[in-house]
Amino acid sequence: MRLNEISYTDAEPVDGYGPGFFRIGGKVHRGHVITAASGTRLWQGLDDAAPLLALAGQTDVLFIGTGAEIAHLPADLRQQLEAAGMGVECMASPAACRTYNVLLSEGRRVALAALLVAAAE
Repeated sequence: MRLNEISYTDAEPVDGYGPGFFRIGGKVHRGHVITAASGTRLWQGLDDAAPLLALAGQTDVLFIGTGAEIAHLPADLRQQLEAAGMGVECMASPAACRTYNVLLSEGRRVALAALLVAAAE
């Protein structure tokens, strides 16, 4: 088996995640996040559409992580994102992180908006 080192030139990969945090490009973020070629920042969640819409023109596919379980996006949010020209893929946050990393490693124009996975109670 041949192993190849992956280099990320357009954005930083998700290095890890857990209850209450995401580690992106080696830095821990405690809160919901958006990460793309323009950088990583905290996000207020599904009611905060403006930072997602700002990715239009630089992002072909936006992965939205909905927390520990997959959930539907609000219909108006999906319509706004698609009208802005972005493909939208909704999945649980761990799956969204992994899928984002794979497509990022292929040089694709992708972004990730992910809700935290809550700690087990």
